Amino acid sequence: MLSQLKLHLKSLFSSDENHYQIDFASLKDTLGYDFKNHDLFVQALKHRSYLPVIQEQRLDSNERLELLGDAVLGLVVVDFLYDRFPSKEEGELTNMKSLVVSRKILARIARALKLGDFLLLSDSEEKAGGRHRASINADAMEAVIAAIYLDGGLQEARRFIEAKILGNFDDIIHDELHTNFKSMLLEYSQSQDLGSPCYNVKSVAGPDHERIFTIQVKIQDDVLGLGTANSKKRAEQLAAREALKHLYLI
Repeated sequence: MLSQLKLHLKSLFSSDENHYQIDFASLKDTLGYDFKNHDLFVQALKHRSYLPVIQEQRLDSNERLELLGDAVLGLVVVDFLYDRFPSKEEGELTNMKSLVVSRKILARIARALKLGDFLLLSDSEEKAGGRHRASINADAMEAVIAAIYLDGGLQEARRFIEAKILGNFDDIIHDELHTNFKSMLLEYSQSQDLGSPCYNVKSVAGPDHERIFTIQVKIQDDVLGLGTANSKKRAEQLAAREALKHLYLI
């Protein structure tokens, strides 16, 4: 499926002309990648708000590339984790993957690269702070990954991901694992006059010395997240993190 999507998207691009006034020399330096097909990277940087300005359709935005980039990123990160942690189980690998590929982390890296300087946005979106908006920057990172994949293949995409994302893996994991998601969720729920989040044990599996807990978190009557880990405390943190993602707070 990935190869078929690659071929289909690649067929959409043929022109190298720069119709969008992007500084491609600076973009190459920013990405650390010498691209061949400029149009791929134009589309990767084209937010949907820009389409009415140039009278293009929704398909011309970076959303399709974002989908492909998400898949490529997930593959490379899982492959990395699988090789690096041969003794960790599926649940632990999944948790680490979700941290690394989160919108929060992708937005942080995009900002460090100053990718926002290259985004194609409408004037109104730019005035509203679009160049610095986490969701727009995270989406652009995924779209750029897809553009590199289509332009240079999986190995070039892997090289970019390893250099720009996985090169900071230890710092990412350390920072994320020490974030108090429960405190963040509590602060939010109380600020909205919703009371305190309620954590319930949904299931306990495994032998006594290897218990696996699944915790559910609710605010009032709404179930907002589930977390699974080898301790109740960690499972509650993961459940709170899922709740914050559900609420678009991280």
